Amino acid sequence: MKRRRAGDEAKPGSPEWMTTYGDMVTLLLCFFVLLFAFSTIDVQKFSAIMQSFQGSLGVLQGGKNIEVDPLPEEEKNINQLEEQEDFKKLKEMLEEFLEANNMANEILVDLEARGLLLRFKDNVLFDSGKADIKPDAKKTLKFLADLLKQEEFNQKYIRVEGHTDSDPIVHIQRYPTNWELSVSRASNVVRVLIEEADLRPDRLSASGYSQYHPVAPNDTAENKSKNRRVDIVILRSEFVQSEPYY
Repeated sequence: MKRRRAGDEAKPGSPEWMTTYGDMVTLLLCFFVLLFAFSTIDVQKFSAIMQSFQGSLGVLQGGKNIEVDPLPEEEKNINQLEEQEDFKKLKEMLEEFLEANNMANEILVDLEARGLLLRFKDNVLFDSGKADIKPDAKKTLKFLADLLKQEEFNQKYIRVEGHTDSDPIVHIQRYPTNWELSVSRASNVVRVLIEEADLRPDRLSASGYSQYHPVAPNDTAENKSKNRRVDIVILRSEFVQSEPYY
């Protein structure tokens, strides 16, 4: 073993093995951070993991501890994933109901940016040129309302939107234009959901868009039938927060 000569001075700083050891611990820490970034682990669980590193073997003591607080953006992403799963579950239940009642071709169920969309062809809910809801259609609305009372969905907001084609209304004094018809249809759906299906009124809103939000060109009878519709949208939380009237 090499002895230190009397004239030798000790090198300043930590021993050389500490540098290698510190690099290894840093790489391990980076590895766990990457695992966290690619997973949906709960923030609180990650905080507990990081706290278990702090002070162990004296590695992080004496300096600044790593503090991991729940980050709003991370919590937001986790909540969005959970909400997405809830919407998928709701979609599946609605599709099963429609299939069992031979209505799968009359009502579209789809996930979109705003939330879960139910698109009713106008003849499903109403007779031509009218806004009175058919008795058979109320069964579907009540089933939807029962689902929306479940714990996963009982805080979701629902928007009901009435739409028409571009053909002007003829000889109907009650609805001078498509504006009045589209609004009345949406309002009547909301009324059924409140008065007959017992949904909370503060969760619902009604809008009428007349002919101005078509899903197809108003150039054929088939396309016009697509535009005559009522859309019920169960809104995502993020979308609700961006709306000033909620």
